[in-house]
Amino acid sequence: MTEITFHFNVPDRTAYACRLLRKATRRGARVVVTGAPEMLGRLDRELWEFDPVEFIPHLWLHADAALDERRRATPVWLAEDPSNAPEHDVLVNLGECAPSGFESYARLIEIVSSAEEDRTAARMRWKHYANRGYPIARHEVAE
Repeated sequence: MTEITFHFNVPDRTAYACRLLRKATRRGARVVVTGAPEMLGRLDRELWEFDPVEFIPHLWLHADAALDERRRATPVWLAEDPSNAPEHDVLVNLGECAPSGFESYARLIEIVSSAEEDRTAARMRWKHYANRGYPIARHEVAE
C-alpha cells in the first residue's frame, strides 16, 4: 500500500521540491513529480538553477515522448499524468487534485504551502486518500 506523507506549511513549494529531489536522488530514489504545467515549468527552471555545483538529472515526460533506455534511467521525471511514467519509487504531488495512478508508487509526498487555497485543496486530497484506507503521515515544515 502506498505510504502517503503531507508536508505542510512549505514557504516556497518549488524550492522545497528541489531540496527534496536532491535528497531523494542522493539516496538513489527514482521520483516522478506531477502538477499543473505552469508549476512543472517553474520547477524545471529551478532545477537547472538550484545548485551551481550539483545538477539534478530530470526530464519532462510528454505524452508522445519516445522512452529509450537512456531516458528511462533519468532519476527525476516531471509529468502532468504520472500514470504514464515508467516505474519509479516516489511520486511528489504539486497539483491540486489527487494524482492518477498514485497507488502504483511506494510513496506519495504532498507538498502544501500555507496559502488557504492550497490548504483547502490538500484537505480534499487527504479525505480522498483516507476514504480509501491509506495511512497518512503529517510533516510540519519549520520556517
